[in-house]
Amino acid sequence: MGVRDLMWFPSASFPCHEPVIDLMERGFVHHIEGSMNGPLGRFCSQGKMRGKGVLRSHGGRWQAIQDGEVPVDIAVIAAPTADAFGNANGSHGKSACGSLGFALADSIYADRVIVVTDNLVPFPCIPWQIQGNNVDVVVEVDSIGDPAKIVSGTTEITKSPDRLIIAEYIARFLRETGIMRDGFSFQAGAGGIALAFLAYLAPMMRQAGVSAAFARGGSTRVLVEMLREGLIKYLLDGQTFDLDAVASIREDPRHVPTTPFTSYNFHGKGNFASMVDAAILGATEVDLHFNANVVTHSDGVLLHGIGGWQNCLAAGCTILAIPSFRDRIPVIVDRVTTLCGPGELIDVIVTERGIAINPRRQDLLDAVKGKGLPIRSLEEIKQEVETLCGGKPEPARLTDEPVAVVKWVDGTVLDTVWRVV
Repeated sequence: MGVRDLMWFPSASFPCHEPVIDLMERGFVHHIEGSMNGPLGRFCSQGKMRGKGVLRSHGGRWQAIQDGEVPVDIAVIAAPTADAFGNANGSHGKSACGSLGFALADSIYADRVIVVTDNLVPFPCIPWQIQGNNVDVVVEVDSIGDPAKIVSGTTEITKSPDRLIIAEYIARFLRETGIMRDGFSFQAGAGGIALAFLAYLAPMMRQAGVSAAFARGGSTRVLVEMLREGLIKYLLDGQTFDLDAVASIREDPRHVPTTPFTSYNFHGKGNFASMVDAAILGATEVDLHFNANVVTHSDGVLLHGIGGWQNCLAAGCTILAIPSFRDRIPVIVDRVTTLCGPGELIDVIVTERGIAINPRRQDLLDAVKGKGLPIRSLEEIKQEVETLCGGKPEPARLTDEPVAVVKWVDGTVLDTVWRVV
C-alpha cells in the first residue's frame, strides 16, 4: 500500500509491543505519542526514534484528541463483545477485559473507527460502552487476545517487608489525620504497595465502622472484595486489572465503568479527580521540593508511562508511596531527572524510613501531632539514605538532544526527555 511514517497514539505501550520497534526501523511508524514502557522507552531514549515522543496523562490524551491537537485518522478498537451496528462493551464475552473507557475518545473523534470483536452478538449489544453511531466498520475475528494475561506481577500484593511498612504507614496516616471517615473517597493503584495498603485500610475501616462513598480504580480483586463487603459503596473503574474485577464490572451495578473524560479531562466542565479525598500513587524519583518523576529512572532512560498519575494530583491529599532506595540507588534526589508533577500538588511522601509532609500542608502537620506517626523531614530521610547507600546517585549521562517531551494535563509542555549517552 505504500503507507509509511505513521504516528502511533496508544493510551500506553508495554514490553509486549516490542515488535513496533521493527516497524519504526523499517519506516512504517515514524514516532509514538504515548507512554513508552520497557523496550520502546529505551529505543526512544537512545535517540533511535525518528520523531519526538510525546508523553501525556490519561486525561491529557483525551484533552489532546478533544481539542484537535492530535487528529486521529484511524482507530482500531478491540472489543470483547459487539453487535453489527458497532455498539460494544468489554464486560462480556470470552475475552472480557472490563472497562473500555480509554477507547471512547478514539471512537468519538477519529475519522474512521473499526471495532474488532471475537463475540459478535445480535443488536443491541447491552450494555454498550462504545456507541455504534460512531463506528464505521465491525470486523469479526477468532480471538482478540488472552484475558488471563491482564494480570501481571505488578498487580500482586507486595511481600517486601519494607514495602509492607510503607503500606501500613499510609493506612495509619489516613486514620490519624481524619481523612479516613464515613463517606470519604480514595484512589489506590494496582501496584504491590497500593494493594497492601488496602489490606491494612480495610480492617481499620471495619473497626471504625466507616465506609467509603466511592473508590476510584484501576479495579482489583481487593477493591472488589471491599465493595462486596460494603466498605466501599461504589467502585468507579477506569481500567480493570484482574479477572475478579472483570466479573464484578459485569455483575455488580455498583461497579461502574468510567472514562478519562469523566475522571481526568482538564478541559471538561469538571472531572472526578478533584472529588477524591486521598490518592495513593508511586514515583521513580522525588526531590526536596516534592517534585516527582514517574517516567525515567536516575539513569535518564524512559521506562514508564504517566497514566492517570498527573490527573490524580488534583485529589485532596496526594500521597506518594516510595521505597527510599532501589538497587542501592537513593530515590530522594536534589533535582528529579524528569519533572512529571510539581511539588505544590504533592502533599505527602511515605517511605519505609518515615513520612514527610509538604510544608505547604500545615493542616496535615497539625493533624498528626501526638499521633505516634514517624513524621520526618524529607531532608533528614534523604541524608540517612545517602549515608546508607554510600552517597548521592550518579547523575544521568544525558546529551543536549531532545527525544521526547512531557506534557501537563492542560497540554502545555512540562519538561523534556533527553537522549542518553
